[in-house]
Amino acid sequence: MSKQGALVALRGQIDELNSKLLELLNQRIEVARQIRAEKRLLGQAVYDPERELQMIGELLECNPGPLPPAIVAHLFREITRTTVEQLEGADQRTLRVARKCGEPDRIFKVGPHLLGEGPVLVSGPCSVESEEQIFKTARFLRSRGVRFLRGGSWKARTSPYEFQGLGRRGLTLLAAAAHESGMASVTEVVDTRHVAEVAQAVDMLQVGARNMQNFELLKELGGCGKPVLLKRGMSATLDELLNAAEYIASHGNQEIALCERGIRTYERQTRNTFDTSAVALLRQMTTLPVLADVSHAAGRKDILAPLARAALAAGAQGVMLEVHPQPEIARSDAQQQLDFPAFDAFLEALEAPLATLDAHVKPPAAMALVGR
Repeated sequence: MSKQGALVALRGQIDELNSKLLELLNQRIEVARQIRAEKRLLGQAVYDPERELQMIGELLECNPGPLPPAIVAHLFREITRTTVEQLEGADQRTLRVARKCGEPDRIFKVGPHLLGEGPVLVSGPCSVESEEQIFKTARFLRSRGVRFLRGGSWKARTSPYEFQGLGRRGLTLLAAAAHESGMASVTEVVDTRHVAEVAQAVDMLQVGARNMQNFELLKELGGCGKPVLLKRGMSATLDELLNAAEYIASHGNQEIALCERGIRTYERQTRNTFDTSAVALLRQMTTLPVLADVSHAAGRKDILAPLARAALAAGAQGVMLEVHPQPEIARSDAQQQLDFPAFDAFLEALEAPLATLDAHVKPPAAMALVGR
């Protein structure tokens, strides 16, 4: 046999061995899936690290070479890791909050209004600061057609010395202002001890970015009886966000909206980096309503309309925006809140570009967005 012929024959052996390895790896995953199912029926832990060490030890004892022990151990650890990821990926696709083939978008009531049916605005001050401030803001926003009033009662702040909100008084004022104007009220809950009280007062409970993986809080919200607005953590992946939503859903509450509010990167021109792709991907991955908080993404006022247009074009079903009668004296996030004339300018800036989008991607124009 010529040298070329011998090379072809050896390559044929490699191809045959590759096919056998692939077949065996797939068989191994199937057996692992059956073991996983049996363990669940028996109430046993799915992952058993001692069993993994035992298997690798037995392989090392019978290893004839030429692979050294360290390489054998590494290869089988990788095989085990890949198997676990494959099986967990299968579980991930069965999440309650995941979109199943052909499943329509989820629509539910928040107070007197629907969420998920079409783009909406969720607006109001960062913090409830006084009766005059929140009532004045609510009346103004309702005159512009906004149906969802946001405002912080308890505020999770980076520094313990910053304004932490009015607490129960802020909660009462927000609920009263929303009720007077016929709006749905949205406020953040930061403590498991407050969940029942907040749920009794407002129409939607918000989980801030810092609490996205506060699992005890998420579990409590599963039984609160009110819709939940779940913000993405500043360093969270989309899978982590969906699993956070799953905590709420698995404890009985599937009326959840997700909110992209920007992620932390090395860029310093904005407070956070707005992840437009997250909006588009979440619309594919889940049936839950997806909103975008452009105020917290930008941390500034001059680019809010472009960010909102980008979010809506990507499929967002709502935009969160901070509005304050006098932002210059606001007790939190003054730099990113719009005053009333600036909000009107925001609506005008939002209106014209939306009218030029093609029909298959065009969300309702700004006036429809706020329900005028």
